[in-house]
Amino acid sequence: MASDTLIEIDHVTFGYDAGRTILSDISLNFARGKVTSILGGSGCGKTTLLRLIGGVYKPGGGRVVFDGEAINTQDKEQLYRLRRRLGMLFQFGALFTDLSVFDNVAFPLREHTTLPEAMIRDIVLMKLNAVGLRGAAALRISEVSGGMARRIALARAIALDPELIMYDEPFAGLDLISMGVAAKLIRTLNDVTGATSLVVSHDVPECMAISDYVVLLANGGRIVAQGTPQQLMASTDPETRQFVRGEPDGPVKFHYPAPEIAADFGLTCR
Repeated sequence: MASDTLIEIDHVTFGYDAGRTILSDISLNFARGKVTSILGGSGCGKTTLLRLIGGVYKPGGGRVVFDGEAINTQDKEQLYRLRRRLGMLFQFGALFTDLSVFDNVAFPLREHTTLPEAMIRDIVLMKLNAVGLRGAAALRISEVSGGMARRIALARAIALDPELIMYDEPFAGLDLISMGVAAKLIRTLNDVTGATSLVVSHDVPECMAISDYVVLLANGGRIVAQGTPQQLMASTDPETRQFVRGEPDGPVKFHYPAPEIAADFGLTCR
């Protein structure tokens, strides 16, 4: 019988260099079949966490477990097999600029399946229709707007009907109507297909509306809070309240740590 947990983050520590820790001994479980949002300010490790799950990076300590199997970044055969089970909406789209909209969405189907072109055509048009862009199938990527590119990337991410879908800033660059449609689509895809969805975002209202569970990270790779959207919105913790309510004043500082400004300009305070 399958476990209720699809992804386990087991005491994971990670940093790009010795002087800066991105994730600090964090442990999380992501439930199978649920939408979990990972919130937090810029630089707190949200995207890094997705890359660790995808096997792009090796943890400095701890382990990442996908459906009971510890990810080994040195095992190319394992990575290829596991990555076939996930879809990724990259933060900046990562579309192939020399391919058409249609061919971008068709790429994973051609790469990972032996389906005939007639069936690939039908699947691609259905995925594009789901994001409202079936009529744009023949366009070049240079001919679409930034918001349209994000929706094309979403169609590509769901082309293979993956078990795990990871969304890195899915609402960035979208107008309010497209944002609402994208949020509804994430929730609907999750419910209809039984997929597990991880959503990294700064957009608190949309994430709270579609998520089953929310994790709030802070700089230094700390878990500040986790729970249902209702629990986080009702939290009395100052750091949690400041983030979910968008308050300018509180424990989360706007400025990156730096010496006194006078020292940088060679001034002497009197």
